[in-house]
Amino acid sequence: MFYHVKELQFEAKPERPDPLFAKKMQELIGGQYGEMSVAMQYLFQGWSTRGNEKYRDLLLDIGTEEIGHIEMLATMVARLLDNAPVEAQEEAAKDPVIGAVLGGMNPQHAIVSGLGARPSDSVGNPWMGSYIVSSGNLLADFRANLNAESQGRLQAVRLYEMSTDRGVKDLLSVLIARDAYHQNQWAAAIAELEEKEGLLVPSTFPREKERLDIAYTLYNFSQGEESSTGRWANGESLDGQGEYKYVQSPQPEAEKPLLEPAPPKLHNTLPMDKNKTMM
Repeated sequence: MFYHVKELQFEAKPERPDPLFAKKMQELIGGQYGEMSVAMQYLFQGWSTRGNEKYRDLLLDIGTEEIGHIEMLATMVARLLDNAPVEAQEEAAKDPVIGAVLGGMNPQHAIVSGLGARPSDSVGNPWMGSYIVSSGNLLADFRANLNAESQGRLQAVRLYEMSTDRGVKDLLSVLIARDAYHQNQWAAAIAELEEKEGLLVPSTFPREKERLDIAYTLYNFSQGEESSTGRWANGESLDGQGEYKYVQSPQPEAEKPLLEPAPPKLHNTLPMDKNKTMM
């Protein structure tokens, strides 16, 4: 059960309307790493968690917080769109300078949502459920969560640098701070699970069933050898179960594949004969 409180957790009020910045802010709502993505990702991970109540509770805490972030951003977008109907945009466009600023307004903000936020990114792509990761393996999922918060904070910081509006910056400073905590939080949860399970996901697959002779090898498949100096190419592996090594010129283990012709009823291109142009 969810319970909505009408007050916002933090203020979301710009100093002045700015339809162009409203368009930019949409990325933090419906972009791949926006608040809709992390809210749904954490909630679905939480709802699917079995037998780990501590992590389930954590996921539902953070997922529900992210719903509040969506509301704050949607409120900010709506206020940035105040007094900015299409007619005003067209009138302003008569002035080349103002027109250059307002010309980037998302027309869907006026045509589709009536000066409200949309469940889409900054160029109008609709939010997609395929953005979210929820595998049932908490270590794998928490690593995805850490990446999502890293990308989300990066985008919020970039928007902060683009704005001169104190109200916009105040809201972004909140989101940036919460993304910082969430990065710390997921890093802590990852460390806790790695201490219990080890580095690799999944930890339950028997290692003897894989090719351990190639499990710690860096193959040089590109020009240059700079990668050979990295921690990943030398010394004991981070999982403590092998030694990293570097192979300068990887050699194939298999022969060139030669496939049989397809059945005639598939009407593929006929195979070329060695002595004729075409069979």
